[in-house]
Amino acid sequence: MNLPARVQIVEVGPRDGLQNEPAERPVPTAVKLELIGRLADAGLTRIEVTAFVSPRRVPQMADHEALLRALPRRAGVRYSVLTPNLSGVEAALAAGAQEVAVFGAASETFSQKNIHCSIAASLQRFEQVVRAAQRAAVPVRGYVSCALGCPYEGPIAPAAVAQLAGALHEMGCYEISLGDTIGVGTPRAALAMLEACARRVPLAQLAGHFHDTYGQALANVYAALQMGVAVFDASVAGLGGCPYAPGASGNLATEDLLYLLDGLGIETGVQLTALLQADRYISEALGRPGRSRVAMARM
Repeated sequence: MNLPARVQIVEVGPRDGLQNEPAERPVPTAVKLELIGRLADAGLTRIEVTAFVSPRRVPQMADHEALLRALPRRAGVRYSVLTPNLSGVEAALAAGAQEVAVFGAASETFSQKNIHCSIAASLQRFEQVVRAAQRAAVPVRGYVSCALGCPYEGPIAPAAVAQLAGALHEMGCYEISLGDTIGVGTPRAALAMLEACARRVPLAQLAGHFHDTYGQALANVYAALQMGVAVFDASVAGLGGCPYAPGASGNLATEDLLYLLDGLGIETGVQLTALLQADRYISEALGRPGRSRVAMARM
């Protein structure tokens, strides 16, 4: 069995995780900064830190500019931010973004619910984001949500996911993260989707982003590893969900992903003990236990 010798973990907890916290309990900027620092201390070198979106729609990201400006820069660590439109990317670049990301959906209904436009219209918006980032020599990552199912439309055809992934790649996104937004995927479905996408985007430029609603995230990761995927998104303490995906539970916990990869002898550069300390810190700050099975087993 040929598995990747090394896997890159993209930590999305500070953005994709914290965005779903209740608006009536804002997470202080200082807490976010401390969390990001602890994640970097653990060896994570790609961290998605915030989103330049309307505070009315995602209140927990209202401090995006202050957070990004306050982050101490570290050699070898790259902070990324979500920028859904031209005004968002312009503000992010002015605040010192090192990487930006666009977030599309393979489901027409989810696209309308999430960003209030069709898939075709979203691609026009993203084109503006990519061009602005390219002028500033800032890399752009692309996300495809609902890659294995939609809360409104049900299963999504692999061809539809591949079409959007291919469009983002051709536009200039250096990497495409394929997201099981509501966590309904199983390995067979995940492989079919990945195989379709790999016909449009080089496998080395694909990433997996699995939610754990039905406890299938690690099984899907293992299937993707066997196919050769070597980049995976995860969220410390299993934080997250999606404010526009009813029923979606948390992301795959970074600690659980790391435990699997360590057990397979795959290098990541991330230290589990330090990562568990970051889990403990943010769980205590939020006043509730995290969802990481590894953390719970070691309590």
